[in-house]
Amino acid sequence: MSSIADPVAATPRSDSKVATLAAPAITMPVTGERELRLDLFRGMALWLIFVDHLPANILTWLTIRNYGFSDATEIFIFISGYTAAFVYGRAMLQAGFVVATARIMRRVWQIYVAHVFLFTIFLAEISYVATRFENPLYSEEMGIMDFLKQPDVTIVQALLLRFRPVNMDVLPLYIVLMLFLPIILWLMKWRPDVTLGLSVLLYALAWQFDWYLTAYPGGFWIFNPFAWQLLFVFGAWCALGGAARMSRILSSPVTLWICVAYLLFAFFVTLTWHIPQLSFLMPKRLEQWMYPITKTDLDVLRFAHFLALAALTVRFLPRDWAGLKSRWLRPLILCGQHSLEIFCLGIFLAFAGHFVLAEVGGGALMHALVSLSGILIMWGVAWVISWYKHSADKDASKAKRMVNADMAGGSV
Repeated sequence: MSSIADPVAATPRSDSKVATLAAPAITMPVTGERELRLDLFRGMALWLIFVDHLPANILTWLTIRNYGFSDATEIFIFISGYTAAFVYGRAMLQAGFVVATARIMRRVWQIYVAHVFLFTIFLAEISYVATRFENPLYSEEMGIMDFLKQPDVTIVQALLLRFRPVNMDVLPLYIVLMLFLPIILWLMKWRPDVTLGLSVLLYALAWQFDWYLTAYPGGFWIFNPFAWQLLFVFGAWCALGGAARMSRILSSPVTLWICVAYLLFAFFVTLTWHIPQLSFLMPKRLEQWMYPITKTDLDVLRFAHFLALAALTVRFLPRDWAGLKSRWLRPLILCGQHSLEIFCLGIFLAFAGHFVLAEVGGGALMHALVSLSGILIMWGVAWVISWYKHSADKDASKAKRMVNADMAGGSV
């Protein structure tokens, strides 16, 4: 699999113009060893999302949102676009639009079912705790008061992805983005750079004309799909050859220093948020131009911050880095390899941790204990899922060999 930082392969010389015209617009990486960097950072994003969903605690200061404009959501959406395009882009090239679309819709259905189950379990968890401990504030804090007032209407709106309790906004965004993946891949098969340009245009139009999706009972989606599609499409573009075409730019020393300077600037700005005494160092004109740095519409400053982080990451973390196979990073990689299950588990654990901290209380030690316990549970579940799938694959392979042996014996 190509990396953004990998050198561009030399283009073979061809005297045939027909062969050049027949070449596909997108280039798929050669199938080989799994790209562990994607699993690593997706697992890291899942851990960071879980910690950020808990009340502020000592581990919160280890998440990236406190040191810049972007956070773990950008990592998750980018990698989702990258991996989806890598998996289904190959099907688009080899099996055609109809087959690839069918496979994508099957995945969309799996995500949708996971969202419905998570919604049901999440409501049951909150309702039980609120009733058992006679504290209606849990229902209000988690945004399910409307469900308790009008459960029939609210369930329908939830199935339409318009009603979502607190912390359940990422999966609906992912579902919508995956729904449009067949069109994205079809366009990229035609002209990948034009497709990315159309994504940028949609992003700009959403900002200009204030396009958004409404939510129930009021307001709008926390993550505007018209804006966040840019990060998803950019991830797909990188997976389908864009990464290789950018490699020379991102390996330039100029790009390195631009990224470092921007990250330092973002760190200084966020520092003024945490230390109000430093706010006088921010020029008023700069504040008027920058603020608000909205997450809902994926502010340009957030997108640029993610790009800077990604550029430095792929520059200094090569694909063949030996640490990727270290046992110390194995928990993160396992969680990243089973992202849907672990994400749903993390939402459930976040409210459980919120409840424990609210009822038991405690200082920084208790906060750290709850956070670390949740991370260990996520790792343990990821390990069990991985072990089960590995065992099932071994059993299937063994059964296949036995069938082949029986057939060979019968034919003699």
